[in-house]
Amino acid sequence: MAEESGGLGKVLPLTLEEEIKQSYLDYAMSVIVGRAIPDARDGLKPVQRRILYSMLELGLRSNQPYKKSARIVGETMGKYHPHGDAAIYDALARMAQDFSMRYPLIDGQGNFGSIDGDPPAAMRYSEARLSSLGEEMLADIDEDTVDWGPNFDESLREPLVLPALLPNLLLNGSSGIAVGMATNIPPHNLGEVIDALCLFVEKDGNVELDEILSVLPGPDFPTGGIIMGREGIVDAYKTGRGKIIVRGKAHEEESGRGRKAVVITEIPYMVNKASLVETIAREAKEGRINGVTDIRDESDRRGLRIVIELQRDVDPDLTLRQLYTHTQLQTTFGVINLALVDAKPVVLPLLELLRVFVEHRRSVVRRRTAFRLKKAEERAHLVEGLVRALDMIDRVIALIRSSKDTRSAEAGLVQEFEFTQAQAKAILDMRLQRLTNLERHKLEEELASLLQDISRYNAILTSPKLLDSVVRDELVGLKNRYSDSRRTEISDSLEILAEEELIPESEIVVVLSRDGYLRRMPLGDYRSQGRGGKGVKGVNLSSEDEIARLIVTTTHRNVYFFTSEGRVFAIRGYVIPEVKSGKGKNVSRFLSLGENEEIVTLGDSCTERAKFVFFATKLGKAKRLPVSELEDLTSVGRRVMGFEDGDAIARVRFTSGEDELVLVTASGQALRIDEREIPPQGRAARGVRAMRLAEGDIVVGCDVVRTGRRMFLISELGVGKLVEYDEFSRHHRGGMGVRAMRLTSRTGSLVGSWGVGMQDEVFVVTGKGRIIRLPINGMPVMSRSATGYILVRLDEGDVVADVSVIHENVAEGD
Repeated sequence: MAEESGGLGKVLPLTLEEEIKQSYLDYAMSVIVGRAIPDARDGLKPVQRRILYSMLELGLRSNQPYKKSARIVGETMGKYHPHGDAAIYDALARMAQDFSMRYPLIDGQGNFGSIDGDPPAAMRYSEARLSSLGEEMLADIDEDTVDWGPNFDESLREPLVLPALLPNLLLNGSSGIAVGMATNIPPHNLGEVIDALCLFVEKDGNVELDEILSVLPGPDFPTGGIIMGREGIVDAYKTGRGKIIVRGKAHEEESGRGRKAVVITEIPYMVNKASLVETIAREAKEGRINGVTDIRDESDRRGLRIVIELQRDVDPDLTLRQLYTHTQLQTTFGVINLALVDAKPVVLPLLELLRVFVEHRRSVVRRRTAFRLKKAEERAHLVEGLVRALDMIDRVIALIRSSKDTRSAEAGLVQEFEFTQAQAKAILDMRLQRLTNLERHKLEEELASLLQDISRYNAILTSPKLLDSVVRDELVGLKNRYSDSRRTEISDSLEILAEEELIPESEIVVVLSRDGYLRRMPLGDYRSQGRGGKGVKGVNLSSEDEIARLIVTTTHRNVYFFTSEGRVFAIRGYVIPEVKSGKGKNVSRFLSLGENEEIVTLGDSCTERAKFVFFATKLGKAKRLPVSELEDLTSVGRRVMGFEDGDAIARVRFTSGEDELVLVTASGQALRIDEREIPPQGRAARGVRAMRLAEGDIVVGCDVVRTGRRMFLISELGVGKLVEYDEFSRHHRGGMGVRAMRLTSRTGSLVGSWGVGMQDEVFVVTGKGRIIRLPINGMPVMSRSATGYILVRLDEGDVVADVSVIHENVAEGD
């Protein structure tokens, strides 16, 4: 409510919240309209529009000499844009950068910045003028084609929008951050955009997006690159918002001495080249990009070229996938087609962007035609008067000679001969040379031409189709003058890179301690040794901890963890941390184990040819489960077997459905059976009796009988041997089997048995963390009743904990 308050005038009581809200809204709209968001018609922000118009006023056309950038900035700031000179110069420089603008509007001379992020030279050093395309933005501005408004101090008038024959918003795109909103419009190819506009005009806007996409397939960035997939493009064109994935271009080259290199020749739009090189170097140093030996930036005036040299055995395709994932060689361009329509910010789909520009060009052509019509009619009126005056030249001259002064002569021509005042003035201004027959002929020709123009202008103004044909013809002429080939390729499909594809496949050793610590190490860290060696220290453990399980696998294969509760988990080898020192990470970080649940065995296999998973328990039970039950395992695991009290999984093997297996006990007994005697069962089943055990004995081994393989046995005190499978005849399930190895006090109990080929190797790990890698070739084959020989010499108190086989063919599995 208004109140009178002494001499203070009118006072309006307002709450602080209301005042702040209104003031902030006013400020936000000022930023949106006056600074950050482009006009949908000419695609320019106010500072850009003012720079271009100031350059036109300075006469800096594309065929005129350059002027200092400081002169242009001063002109713009003093007349139209009273803000900091740095902001004006930054806008000017960007309009001259061929790596920022698909079609630069300013022709710069000097240093205007680089793709490495280098800033432009000081404005007193650089020079600029309008480019040819920049002139097209201003064409016909002096023919009443656009609205004008006062400048900041109302001393001058400035255009509120440019005529813009160039569809600049689509060609050069735009980016800006306002208050509460942002715009990010990608650049496009001139020829394709004009084809789309012509199609839109020809069909009077009744066009489907699919038709537009046939001539305008997607953005075209000044730095080239590859757009991955069309889905993001369609979303952006359909709704005004979308995500476009852009990759740089790279190829493989030979770099000499048997080495290869990845060479990058194009990078995604708005990526800083120097920053990209730094990121590649950092990621290579931290191990996320493998095998990089050198990085060189060989870019010059001929083009961009970044060379990444690789080690001899590194796969360039893998390196390229890692570059796409870990560096800016692949980026996402988030499209937000936000622009001002009638001074309001609107997110515009592609068809609406085309419509706004076409309507703008129609308005420009209509206003220009009306302006030219008026000028032609005024000139025709004067020429008609001159021609008629020549028909009565003697009388006209007599009247003029008899007149007292110019004013009376003008009045006499109007009154006596019915000329208009404008015609009378033109007659009086006519030079005597116009009295010749030649000049009369020229006037008659000019009049005929003017009448033709007037007729054509009237036709354009009265016929929407004719108006559209003018708009279309001007666009086609623009295409003929400036069209160029597309720089950015568009790939039909988006290749989704799995994490596994970014990691080189290599052989690894996975070790699990009794305290539940998990780690992996490269297999190459362990060299083969002769039998009887002590091995090397493989794992750093606390004095109370011991090795429980070990397996040799690859980074790309699953490691299966079978638990005391009959559950199974699977994680890829590369997920397990590679630890050079220390005991690794607790397995509970990877698996959701129960309170008293423990890992009892590890499994690894290439399951492509397998049909069943064969489980052998410590108490002699066996079970077959379809291998499909191990697919799509999650972090919560899956139950695969039930147990009696005190029982647990001893060994897991993958079978074909028609294999024979040999079960081995800790006391040295072995039973060979056909797997078909063990019926397939569901996941909750406890299995059936496979082997009858002596009191206190447990199953420690289970192997698939395969041609060309032998049974490898080792005891807890490091004594072992090879035995032919033929030494064991096949029996029915439920038997106690026959002796597989004679055990004594110097051998201790058996740790297990494994099927091996003569070209394979075995990894033997002790409870104290010592590892020895032994070749099978050279080990003598012994009878099943023999004791064997010392394979590993153990320290006092140490025992063999587990064994894993390195098969000659890594694709093989048990």
